[in-house]
Amino acid sequence: MSQEDAGRGVRGWMRRVGLLPGGFDGDVAHEPLPDPSDRLPSHGSARRLAAVAAAEEAAHPTTTTVRQQESQARLQVLIESRAVLSAILGGVLGVVSGLVVFPGRHPELAGEQSIQFYASIVGGAAAGAAFLLGYSLNARMANLWLGQRPKVRQLLDTVALLVVHSSIAVMGALGIFRVFQEAFVGLRVDYLAGSALLGVVGVVAAYFSFNSGARLTAFSVSSLLGIFMASGVLVSMLYAENPYWWQVMFSELGTGQAGMTSFWTFNTTLVVSGVIITTLTAFITRDLRIWAERTRSRHQERLRRREEIDRALRGRVGASERLRIAVSRHVHTPRIGAVRIAMIGMGISLAGVGLVPINFHDQLHSTFTSGFGFFFIGLLVGLPYWLPGFPRATYLMSWLAAGGLIFAITLWKPIGYYNLTSLELIAAGVLFFWLIVFIRTVAAVAEIPGAPGVPALFGGSAASPAGRG
Repeated sequence: MSQEDAGRGVRGWMRRVGLLPGGFDGDVAHEPLPDPSDRLPSHGSARRLAAVAAAEEAAHPTTTTVRQQESQARLQVLIESRAVLSAILGGVLGVVSGLVVFPGRHPELAGEQSIQFYASIVGGAAAGAAFLLGYSLNARMANLWLGQRPKVRQLLDTVALLVVHSSIAVMGALGIFRVFQEAFVGLRVDYLAGSALLGVVGVVAAYFSFNSGARLTAFSVSSLLGIFMASGVLVSMLYAENPYWWQVMFSELGTGQAGMTSFWTFNTTLVVSGVIITTLTAFITRDLRIWAERTRSRHQERLRRREEIDRALRGRVGASERLRIAVSRHVHTPRIGAVRIAMIGMGISLAGVGLVPINFHDQLHSTFTSGFGFFFIGLLVGLPYWLPGFPRATYLMSWLAAGGLIFAITLWKPIGYYNLTSLELIAAGVLFFWLIVFIRTVAAVAEIPGAPGVPALFGGSAASPAGRG
């Protein structure tokens, strides 16, 4: 969709809902936009705030105006206000739950039927509900493209992100109250204090989950992925009935021999993490397309000038010059699709590792594991070819990461310095370090001024604050 078409779509929609007057064509671009303070009530309306911000972006796709900054600021205030309301509701849920389950009791901080047990339930429920509210607001206001993908993909991503937010809240509650019980041995509280503690858990879980859903970005998704995977694997290790599982490999946690809690926690963590990697791919490729379009345009302009110079000097473009131009065009063309395929392959492979435990089908499990390594190392080694024009420091980091992985594999076999568990820990550390640095680099290059406008918020520019993923 061109910027002009996007702008017309925005203006037509706003005219139908009464936010803009007048006709339909280009003359509307010169009409003054409505002042948000005149059109909107003080408490704000998500759709109208988004519409005003979108209209301003459509009218000024390459600049940031004062009106646009004000609209974006009001959108952020709206998100924060609703996050506070969600926190209040989460606190009410916690307090009411405590008043129902604790009367006549003096519960411990951790253990069976303790504050820890009910806090994990309250935290998971509050975090899940608040995330859905925030994510819905995000898809309607800042990242409309989230709601424009296939319905199956939307449902899959939403469920995966919901599981991540609820699981982090549950595991956080379990861990925190376990630590406090160890610190205050034998401590019991009355039902009022227990209810208050559940309320605190509900407040914290709902507030941070709403903000996470409403301000979801590639960087926040990668951070969530790291926290979720680390928490899930840690819980699997803590609840493993076989204390010597580590002498084999991490996959031992998913076989059932380490206990059913470890089995379900470990395999569910891998499956959901695989889906989250594919979700993360959507954010990354969107930013990469913004950068690639600008890079491609600039390189095409340089090649055009070379052709003009050659034609001016010789009267025509020589065969050797045409060949050099063709080679240069091929070498300097970003291949976003290859990056997307590699990351989706990593996600599918990781989910496959969780879906097919090693004791269920050894060969298929090993195929998924090898596939993950193949896609990841291929992405690292081939990054200069996939993304020409990227910062050279990123290439160096990727090659060092690939070299470190190959060296770590050599230490495992044939040298035998450590076992497979150590290799898997090293590989996980390299993966998350590289992924976070890569995402930050992608976000940085996409923000460089001059990026072509990409429809993001009711036709606005994806490079603008509201349209950034």
